[in-house]
Amino acid sequence: MKLRLGTRGSDLATTQSNWVAGELAKVGIEAELVIISTSGDRSTAPSFGAIGPQGVFVREIEQALLANEIDIAVHSFKDLPTQSPAGLVIGAVPPRRDPADWLLYRPDLDRGQSPFAGGKRALTLPLPEGSRVGTASARRQAWLKHFRADLDVAPLRGNVPTRLKRLVDGDYDAILLAGAGVERLSEASDVLDRSLGSIERLRLDPHQFVPAPAQGALAVQCRDSDAAIREALAALDDSATRTAVDLERRTLALAEGGCDSAFGAFAQSKAGGFDLSVMVERDGEIFRARPCGKADSGLAHQAMQSLMLAIGGTV
Repeated sequence: MKLRLGTRGSDLATTQSNWVAGELAKVGIEAELVIISTSGDRSTAPSFGAIGPQGVFVREIEQALLANEIDIAVHSFKDLPTQSPAGLVIGAVPPRRDPADWLLYRPDLDRGQSPFAGGKRALTLPLPEGSRVGTASARRQAWLKHFRADLDVAPLRGNVPTRLKRLVDGDYDAILLAGAGVERLSEASDVLDRSLGSIERLRLDPHQFVPAPAQGALAVQCRDSDAAIREALAALDDSATRTAVDLERRTLALAEGGCDSAFGAFAQSKAGGFDLSVMVERDGEIFRARPCGKADSGLAHQAMQSLMLAIGGTV
């Protein structure tokens, strides 16, 4: 079997897709990458929220799949809307990489104690007051402003190597990236070696600095009617990862959040169920919930009900 694999053209997207192609090769399936430009890739808007609603990085790829121009598609799962278009399904969710956000920062910063280093909002960051931190994510911007209101949070878009170069060049004191993307690119090639060698990194606790739902996971999408392809993709599926990210995405669906909303969810497997952290921003305030239980026991509803009570309205 030979499959046409649709993907975005960024370094990270092609690295992820080549990994999936390699895993398929292990079960005797050849996959050829087909690069597809999305409206999100073409946009020059300074932040993700300004580009448009959730789905701007996947819509054209899904359309190509529905039009039978490709056979499967590989997405960063966090980019997908909570509902696939009619006729498409998630055929595989491979094992997840690190779901956490990473803070990458220049080692020459003055490590003086910040006046915001204490108190109930404390998030221990090795950044002096007024440090310029780059991110295009509404969620990361909101979390940073909540924990460290003294920081200068500035928009930063571009692929991972481009953002790292701007950090190394001194345009920013620090940047925030998904750890999984840095890991994948670092392992696949030397494209990040020079930049990573000159900066420091800090993994942020995903129960405290809550990541985007499904961050660190991949989604391999196919047509619902392609039984042979669905059967082949089953070899790549990791049930534990699928269960965790499905739980996170259920909370997102209940919140009706998107890439322009500050919303995070992270489910961690524990004995007998999951530890679910959910975090949302409303009118400049941050609200949290952290229930534990089985994924099929209404845990997402429990988390959202807790948030609604705290907010005093609807989420």
